[in-house]
Amino acid sequence: MTSAPRPACHKLRPSADHSYDGKQGFSYFEGIARETTGAQAICMHLLTIPPGGRARAHKHATHETAIFMLDGIASMFWGDALEHRMELAAGDLLYIPADMPHLPFNPGSTPARAVIARTDPHEQESVVLLPELEHLVP
Repeated sequence: MTSAPRPACHKLRPSADHSYDGKQGFSYFEGIARETTGAQAICMHLLTIPPGGRARAHKHATHETAIFMLDGIASMFWGDALEHRMELAAGDLLYIPADMPHLPFNPGSTPARAVIARTDPHEQESVVLLPELEHLVP
């Protein structure tokens, strides 16, 4: 009887060669994910939101998200009708429950950078765009 090979550890370094455009409207560094490392239950990547940048309204079906703000400021509308607004600054941690509609943006004059982790190892697979909510945010 043979057993499956034990998974290996992987090291990645952010670079422009390993970025992709997400459904949400931002470019991401392709970090830890099933596709890059064989991760089974988590993904982690870097996001830079340019000054004035705004995502599309979306949610992550059945997956939780954790964010750590590295630099800059960001704002996020959230809730079933994007009725809540939250401000984030460098050093803040943010938890977004599974299936929570949200729309992040950068109201600042400098880039906002964050580390994002999600319980979806495919990262983009659980993204559900919510165009019906776009008109609710100025």
